[in-house]
Amino acid sequence: MSKGLYRPEEFRDNCGFGLIAHLKGDASHRLLSTAIESLTCMTHRGGIAPDGKTGDGCGLLFSKPDNFLRTVAKDDVGITLPENYAVAMLFLNREAAIQSDQKAQVESVLAAQGLKPLGWRQVPVDSSVLGQIALGNMPDIYQLFVGFADAEESKDNAHEAELFIARRLLEKALTGSPDFYICSFSTQVISYKGLMMPVDLTGFYPDLADERIAASICVFHQRFSTNTLPQWPLAQPFRMLAHNGEINTILGNRNWSDARRKKFVSPALGDIDAIAPLVNRSGSDSSSMDNMLEVLTVGGVDLYRAARMLVPPAWQNVETMDADLRAFYEYNSMHMEPWDGPAGLVVTDGRQAVCMLDRNGLRPARYVITKDNFITLASEIGTYAYKPEDVVDKGRVGPGQMLAVDTVTGELLHTADIDAKLKQGQPYKQWLQEHAIRVESHFGQSSDIPQGPDSIDRDAFHVSMKMFQVSFEERDQVLRPLAESGQEATGSMGDDTPMAVLSKKQRSLYDYFRQQFAQVTNPPIDPLRESIVMSLETCIGSERSVFEETPDHARRMIFASPVLSPGKFRAVCDPEGRGKALEQGVAEYFPVHYIDLNFDTSVMNVEEAVRAICDNAEAAVIEGKVILVLDDSKLSGERLPVHALMATGAVHHRLVQKGLRCDANIVVKTGTARDPHHIATLIGFGATAVYPYLAYQVIEDLIESGELLGDPMSLFANFRKGINKGLLKILSKMGISTVASYRGAQLFEAVGIADEIVDLCFCGVASRIKGAGFVDFQNDQQIIAQQAWLNRKPIDQGGLLKFPHGGEYHAFNPDVVQSLQRAVQSGEYSQYKEYATLVNDRPIATLRDLLALKTNGEAIEIENVEPIEAILKRFDSAGMSLGALSPEAHEGLAMAMNGMGGRSNSGEGGEDPARYGTNRVSKIKQIASGRFGVTPAYLVNAEVLQIKVAQGAKPGEGGQLPGGKVNALIARLRHSVPGVTLISPPPHHDIYSIE
Repeated sequence: MSKGLYRPEEFRDNCGFGLIAHLKGDASHRLLSTAIESLTCMTHRGGIAPDGKTGDGCGLLFSKPDNFLRTVAKDDVGITLPENYAVAMLFLNREAAIQSDQKAQVESVLAAQGLKPLGWRQVPVDSSVLGQIALGNMPDIYQLFVGFADAEESKDNAHEAELFIARRLLEKALTGSPDFYICSFSTQVISYKGLMMPVDLTGFYPDLADERIAASICVFHQRFSTNTLPQWPLAQPFRMLAHNGEINTILGNRNWSDARRKKFVSPALGDIDAIAPLVNRSGSDSSSMDNMLEVLTVGGVDLYRAARMLVPPAWQNVETMDADLRAFYEYNSMHMEPWDGPAGLVVTDGRQAVCMLDRNGLRPARYVITKDNFITLASEIGTYAYKPEDVVDKGRVGPGQMLAVDTVTGELLHTADIDAKLKQGQPYKQWLQEHAIRVESHFGQSSDIPQGPDSIDRDAFHVSMKMFQVSFEERDQVLRPLAESGQEATGSMGDDTPMAVLSKKQRSLYDYFRQQFAQVTNPPIDPLRESIVMSLETCIGSERSVFEETPDHARRMIFASPVLSPGKFRAVCDPEGRGKALEQGVAEYFPVHYIDLNFDTSVMNVEEAVRAICDNAEAAVIEGKVILVLDDSKLSGERLPVHALMATGAVHHRLVQKGLRCDANIVVKTGTARDPHHIATLIGFGATAVYPYLAYQVIEDLIESGELLGDPMSLFANFRKGINKGLLKILSKMGISTVASYRGAQLFEAVGIADEIVDLCFCGVASRIKGAGFVDFQNDQQIIAQQAWLNRKPIDQGGLLKFPHGGEYHAFNPDVVQSLQRAVQSGEYSQYKEYATLVNDRPIATLRDLLALKTNGEAIEIENVEPIEAILKRFDSAGMSLGALSPEAHEGLAMAMNGMGGRSNSGEGGEDPARYGTNRVSKIKQIASGRFGVTPAYLVNAEVLQIKVAQGAKPGEGGQLPGGKVNALIARLRHSVPGVTLISPPPHHDIYSIE
């Protein structure tokens, strides 16, 4: 398949999953058959190709059927298996020469690791049940029996660690070898999976129909991929888990797993560099989580603790949570960020079977326990034919909950049971009390730290504003509302200015990034209604190995938000102020290193400056510095500042590459960041915390000039409150709950940035159209600097939000609007041509302005062209509500679309019943999250119903209609009150998931 604009790491899937286990650990063929029956009942939850036989993938992961394997090893391979052995299930290439080489390499690597390949068994299959797509890339499937140098039974999972290391070495040795894939390699479990339909599992794998094969635990999965072609290795389950949902933070999780590789020190794992990377970047998000869970458990972390570290419940804002349990989660939170997103997980290690949901609980999991000691859990209830009178217990796994079965002890563990085990593991609360510094409470006890921004003379302040592109518009329209009301100003939807890379003005680097949002199978979270699951809590400190639990693991500084006040910044990062505000030991355990982001242009260019900053940071961390402050405040006429975002991304990735990122924290002291998008971008590319010093200075200046009224400390707090609210909105738009998961997740697309910058500063971020390089950004900064150091030059008037003469170009500028109005009012074609010329000959503003129709193509016969009446039926107008548009414009659109045979869209504001049955009716009726104007009459007067599953493009929480627009007509149609602002939430609260 041609790659084109497709990026392999982007695929997601939604699925059906489940597990079945015998509470007492009794293995039986009936349990396996029941699992297949349950999986077959969820066929509708998986993808099915047009051939009706190829699925997106389904499979089973179950406890090792020892008796069966011993029998087939003797009958099919002619070997008698030793008391202790492992079995690998492998996909190999079907071409004889390639397959022979793959087998030889497998045996060679295993032998080098001290393992004994005992014999290969080709797994019997019947490919007649497969569809053409599945047949086209079907591998040969083999089982390899492996013995150990130490024939005795392993203790503490030692053999599992040997097998894990061997498998990673095999995967690295055979990287790129076609079709090679290890489904499972264990002494405890085995996997059977592929691209068949669930009903054909036993048909394709005769082993599964054999009465001799038995299991006590089975995890099963049916896959539905939203944007990839079916591939055999992508079928689930993987080696430990099956997953239904999306890991929205996957890029960040993968980056952090690389960053922590030197922290994954465990005798069981040996030389980490030899088996790195520990988490794949080319498979699905689910497979990467499976990798991480396997690393944790093989390295010695208890399965329950490992699962809770990866997918913790909401704990930061749950006031009723047990203090010891809260301490467990807080203790572990700094050493592993959540793998965040809607997730239902079923897990087994061969002894234990576990199901858990993420903190939002957006994937269903229901269980039934019957008299025969079977517990069956699946995405749906009633997936196999048990009798109601045989039911002993039933229920569901709720948000953040966990259900587990230990087949050795016979225990059925609910959330409270598991929590009780976890919180008693170590004296977490005591350790945190002794070693953690809660900056909010400690800081409140100090009155000798200045609370305002650094004092700065008037000329230097004006230079800073001009150098960092603070405009009159931003002061009045962005910073003033934030400080006054504690929230962003409400504005209209849309941006008609040129893309930053196409602009003739000098645009901030932040403008080159577009936030991603949840768009596949999960809508945004409502950060207001679901505030209990949201958290901006930020820790500063050195991470340590997750395989150990010591008092030093609790050493950290804890902040309620990554946006620092002037006082907190001084207390934490100022060598003079920090000891005054916080207890002794801060300097010893949290040493600070400042890195000046300004560089001398006569000595180096901006790319060399970025590399020098990275070298400086790397050396500082090696010396033991824990806090790196990237500071762009020391401006001078001979030097230019490296943009804080460029420096942050580059330092973050350099430290990740060197395995040093988890030893240090990046605090960005910058004049460039002044709104939620700026700060979210810094955090998304690796910043631990941000101190937006220039924003505080501007607010202070607004107070002095009388443009803002109020106490400075209150206005600074309002500013942070508004930024925090904006950050929560941005996180929730992507379906993410915690800033710890968002940090380093790079949930952006770069629009117009050259590869040389992406490779150095923003590794892995999508940048499809390329664009500006280091030279371009340095030239822009030099132009800005020339203006900044001219005292007579005032700050720029702005123009990104509203059209100003001489400012940034706007596509809907007054000339364009007025020429269109004149053309419509007069009906004169000549005046329409004036309008068309203004649009067609405008400055380059969008990508389509760079395109033109080919005029040298071959003509086709007119008979081969559809009549215009047929074509126009496919035209729909965009959904704009009555309120966003005037009644005249809204009705005019409907009349025009109806007249030409197309359809107009009502938008989300309802429609006047007087229009029903006339040519003014909107044929498409929209049902948005606010349900404004949605009545039975509204619905039946539609040809098409459009459900807007989620929204979040506007500056508010969802859709917003300012109170000034809510007149008597709008209020009547929306069943509201005139003059009251109307806000739609980001999602429908009763359609939170595709489930």
